[in-house]
Amino acid sequence: MKKIQIRKQLIKLRKKKFREVEINFDSIIKVIKKNNIKNKIVGGYYPYNHELDVTKILEKFEKKRYLICLPKIKKNFQMDFYKWSYKEPLKINKYGIPEPISNKIFFPDIILVPLVAYDKNLNRIGYGGGFYDRYIQKFQLKKKLVKIGIAYSFQKIPKILTDSYDMKLDAIVTEKN
Repeated sequence: MKKIQIRKQLIKLRKKKFREVEINFDSIIKVIKKNNIKNKIVGGYYPYNHELDVTKILEKFEKKRYLICLPKIKKNFQMDFYKWSYKEPLKINKYGIPEPISNKIFFPDIILVPLVAYDKNLNRIGYGGGFYDRYIQKFQLKKKLVKIGIAYSFQKIPKILTDSYDMKLDAIVTEKN
């Protein structure tokens, strides 16, 4: 099945099966420790279109003295991460996605990545804009970057055919692990 078909099917399924679930914070911490990350800058996302909500996870990180940042969409399918606190307001961008008001760019060491589908080989399908793939490709050469996909367990599919520009994740955390 082509990515566009998988994307359409799983976005529809995610909307149908959407529910509030908790992601185990300790599972994310284990991935960070396994990858020997000492710096404490976490790039998160604000949930959109029935994505798993990670705002409570970001709040826990902030309480443990991690710096939190969220992406802002830029021109040419680019994005950067900007400082944010769960206590601060957000503004809605042209896609309807909440973004930080801050203009202070951060370069995360850990990125929580939303996704539409994933497979056992840590490949992912996003919305098709390539924002995360471009960001990861650009910055993983400059610094160690741990990429953690956040998804419902039902978003797992047998195999994703990848292209050269698709960036593999380091781990995927679901409501079940």
